[in-house]
Amino acid sequence: MLQSPARHSLNVFRPGLRRGSGPKQLPSPTLQLERARRIKSPWTLAPIAAVVASAAAWYATTQGVVIHNDAPSESPQAKPHAANALAKCIDEDELSTLVWGSNQNHVLDDQLPESVRVPSNSEWFKNVALRDLALHEKHAACVDAKGDVYQWGNDFFSCEPGLSHARPQPTLKGKNITQLQLTGSRVYALSSSGCVYVLSSCQNEQTPSTTSRTPSTKSWWPTGWIWGEADQVDFAELTPHNKLKRGERFVQISAGSDHLLALTSNGRTFAHPITLNANSYGQLGFRKCDVPSPADLKHVPQPHHQHPRVNLELTPKSLVDPYAKSAPAVRPTTSAGRHSEGLIGREAAIAGVDDASIRWSDRLFEVPALRDIKIDRVAAGARSSFVKTPNGRVLGWGANDFGWEFSVFRGDSNSDGVNYRQIGLGPNVTLDAITVPTEVNLWRTTPGTMKTTCRNIFAGGDLTIFEVERADGGSMSYVDVLSCGNGQYGGLGNAQYSNAQFVPVRAKTVSGLLEYSEKTKSLQAIVPQTISISPTGHVLLTLDTRTRAGPGGGGRDVVVWGSNFDYQLGTGKRGSVATPTTLECGDGERFMLQTKKAAEVRDMQGKVWRKGVEVEQRAVAGWGNSVVYWRIC
Repeated sequence: MLQSPARHSLNVFRPGLRRGSGPKQLPSPTLQLERARRIKSPWTLAPIAAVVASAAAWYATTQGVVIHNDAPSESPQAKPHAANALAKCIDEDELSTLVWGSNQNHVLDDQLPESVRVPSNSEWFKNVALRDLALHEKHAACVDAKGDVYQWGNDFFSCEPGLSHARPQPTLKGKNITQLQLTGSRVYALSSSGCVYVLSSCQNEQTPSTTSRTPSTKSWWPTGWIWGEADQVDFAELTPHNKLKRGERFVQISAGSDHLLALTSNGRTFAHPITLNANSYGQLGFRKCDVPSPADLKHVPQPHHQHPRVNLELTPKSLVDPYAKSAPAVRPTTSAGRHSEGLIGREAAIAGVDDASIRWSDRLFEVPALRDIKIDRVAAGARSSFVKTPNGRVLGWGANDFGWEFSVFRGDSNSDGVNYRQIGLGPNVTLDAITVPTEVNLWRTTPGTMKTTCRNIFAGGDLTIFEVERADGGSMSYVDVLSCGNGQYGGLGNAQYSNAQFVPVRAKTVSGLLEYSEKTKSLQAIVPQTISISPTGHVLLTLDTRTRAGPGGGGRDVVVWGSNFDYQLGTGKRGSVATPTTLECGDGERFMLQTKKAAEVRDMQGKVWRKGVEVEQRAVAGWGNSVVYWRIC
């Protein structure tokens, strides 16, 4: 592997990024054989060989089985080693996608086992470069080079675990999609023109009906057949409640469990209720919205301006019943009790609103508190929301505490559960739900002369990671990776398994990194290129170690940590890791994601889309699994 000469003289790397400092790998079968051959005394193996030969002869005599000395080995040790599999990921002639972790719901490959313990190639994506890839627990989706959406997985095919499954199937075609976001029952797609589409995650629910409003055009009427745009699947388009300005369009979407955030090119922030629980923790940023009339959805479509609507007020749980977590002796008799989910969306139940349909809510609503604040980045956790301003400030709102839901999971209805603060507002803010966007303090524990600027934010599940730049105006600046939320599986990266983190904590081995720049002849900060956070608690961070590598520089380092119960970290071993660890190849070198010009790129149908395309490898953390795929630059 080629690397920059400057990298070998670097002495400011953290110990976790030095060569050979990753998790100790198990020896491969070939290495074990070489070690056996190096044993000088033949008497050491003689008793073992005699016992094995005697047992084989007895078995052949009594069972009538003929043993051939050239029979292929079926030993589990013959399986490819994790490090060796990583080394095979880079192929000069073709594009290979590497997958590992849980495959119980067949979101990795239908030909692979339910538990992929070592990185393996997926035949689905051979010589395929994608625009985007998204993984959920029981279904997955991708956008191929043509901009078409493909879906697969147990939930998509409505199959039970353990059954055979088909390859990814095309669903949303001809919309030039660039980004995907998945929830348990929905697929949200953003087109290059700024349109936001939604379709079901289940194939059986995608059959177009005569009463469904086919959004082939901007018209409310299904006129797609006039222009030859007849849709093969049923989908809907989300339109903004407040009209966008001329030339303004949506440029980013981010989905949690029940809510969706959308950002426009003018820096306006919108939110969309995916289900009636979309604001159970105040993560929408507003309470009142309107949805189509349920009775009207069952009849022939009407023009958009004549479509009757129902006003809803989605009130957070903490406001519906402030005493929900109080002891019976303290809770007033007028309190609704601990389990007050039935009060959420009470107006919806009265009006007959059902969130099972993809059309139950068809609009994006601007967040009122952010109406005059320009935003350039949005990130949605499972039950929380975050935005970043161009000057590096971060605002967060939504669930700030795991609350009694974790207690119910433990079977203890009287316990208040584990309280961790995933918004990162400090120990003094003990509210379970933050209903108004509030600034996150990222400069705590730093000197007053130190300027802190947030460069990017990433959220997934109950974990949030901030990429911040520190500078005091004198010495060189550096970049820290700060995290907050649920770290009980090591997802905080601070070498601790803590589920109570009140302020963003510094992740070890990936913060404050510097490298020598050939261009500036000085040390420069190493920044993360991208971070992927799994809802199940593991993190894949890609360091931008290629920009300043100089002539002959390598790729980008992959650093992993967090939950590892399903072998999702790619180390070949099970067990969570609380310290960011560099992923390594079989030769002890760091596994690095590459960028190259592919000879040809195929779409998901196997047809050549274009030749000489610049592609790069991208790491994605799924639900108990991980994928490294080739992405179109």
